[in-house]
Amino acid sequence: MTDFARARASMIDSQVRTNGVLDLRVIKAMRETPREIFVPEQMRDYAYADQDLFIGVDAQGARRYLLAPMTMGRMLQLAGAGDAGCALAVGCPAGYAAAVLANMAQSVIALESDPAMAEAASSALERAGFTNAAVVTGPLADGWPREAPFDSIIINGRIERTPHALLAQLKDFGRLAAVFGDDKTAWLRIWTRRGETISHADEFTATAPLLPGFEARKPAFAF
Repeated sequence: MTDFARARASMIDSQVRTNGVLDLRVIKAMRETPREIFVPEQMRDYAYADQDLFIGVDAQGARRYLLAPMTMGRMLQLAGAGDAGCALAVGCPAGYAAAVLANMAQSVIALESDPAMAEAASSALERAGFTNAAVVTGPLADGWPREAPFDSIIINGRIERTPHALLAQLKDFGRLAAVFGDDKTAWLRIWTRRGETISHADEFTATAPLLPGFEARKPAFAF
């Protein structure tokens, strides 16, 4: 039987700290969040593996994943999640990202496009005792404007186009973090709003599975 507490401590020491995650609030949140609760039962022995973890196929046939712990930790740190009053987690098929954010922010909205996965995420959050995170269902690229603006937005997967609707939902000085690029070259990109200006910085190369709803738009056909 897997010793999940030991596996979680090993994840922090060998995957998170060693890859530049130094914000103690992020480390504490990841240490206190039982990742194994947020994966299918048959995958729990792999919950703390150093990889993107496949957790199922959604209703549209897209394969869905939990991001690798190192990617998640650096994303949370760079997005300033520890300073967030209200945070938005986009793409939460299992609820784990929302749970980690709920250990840092005052309140969390977890947006999921697949109703069955949203229900599973909500149940997992409830079992884990989180009362400051709510799971909602809708198109991922649209965000959740009725609760905007947000201090931090985390996109749990790779995106191939600029998330304009989500950027419009950032507070002043708010940040959005996502893996941005194609399947050959991608970066962990951080967007920051300052008044009406939104800037971005590519922090490091990264890999992540493509999140449905953020595919690159195909060029219009022309004669």
